[in-house]
Amino acid sequence: MSYTDKNTIAVLGMFDGMHIGHRAVLENARRIKMMTGLPIAVFTFMGSAMLPKYGGRRDVLLMNDEDKLAELRAQGAAVITRAGSDVFGYTPEQFFNYLIKEKFGAKHVVCGYDFRFGKDRAGDIHTLKELCEANGMELSTVPTTRGGDPYLPISSTRIRDLVREGEAEKAAELLGHKMYYTLPVVSGKQLGRTIGFPTVNQQIPDFMVRPKYGVYAARAVIDGTDYPAMTDIGVKPTVQSDGEEIMETHIIGFEGDLYGRTVRVYLRRFIRGERKFESLDELRLQLENDRNECSHI
Repeated sequence: MSYTDKNTIAVLGMFDGMHIGHRAVLENARRIKMMTGLPIAVFTFMGSAMLPKYGGRRDVLLMNDEDKLAELRAQGAAVITRAGSDVFGYTPEQFFNYLIKEKFGAKHVVCGYDFRFGKDRAGDIHTLKELCEANGMELSTVPTTRGGDPYLPISSTRIRDLVREGEAEKAAELLGHKMYYTLPVVSGKQLGRTIGFPTVNQQIPDFMVRPKYGVYAARAVIDGTDYPAMTDIGVKPTVQSDGEEIMETHIIGFEGDLYGRTVRVYLRRFIRGERKFESLDELRLQLENDRNECSHI
């Protein structure tokens, strides 16, 4: 089915991270689908399109485009329209007429209570309600979802802050899943191999949120198999001096070459901060302690 097919449930949102609040919006759409038989069509912005909104800053999104699309499909989306930055200049009326009315042919619109749309975010839920009523569409809004400690509204912004602070477990509570990165394995200096800790090296894209530098208990998924792992994110002050950021994961119980492949790494718990060791022997001893801790989490 293409996005030009008519008679859909149009679901609107950014869906960065696909957290618990986002899933509540999709759950509402699935209930409507059960009653109406209409397919679910999601409108969302892709990460690359959102960067101008943040002034070109790095470290802003929880999820890459491919993972977000996969999560949306898993939540029942039959059609996904991925908008670029060109729609930022649309008035709320142009946004509604072009995307919701013409592209989706929506019969029912679903979104969160705080959805904003159109140039300068001029359109709000009241604007959307008026436009839906004028065009014979039903509108369902999903109230705020609260969680965590403190018990506050769940938002992508709140989760990003937790990830930056190294609060992997608290972030997972609000996400409804572990924070993860699905990235290609790149070549490294292979120093870890020389001290008994071979790693897969990955680079976090500029647009994705940076976890607090340090070592994390993690899980790595390879060919459908889940392995315990320890992940070090930072600039590796003991073994390199160029300041290049890298994510290195030692996969416990796995042997093999993963260079050029894509591996998903879940961050489970922050173990310790990044530090510079006086020698490789001191580093090796610490890594042995880290591995022992990570293997039991």
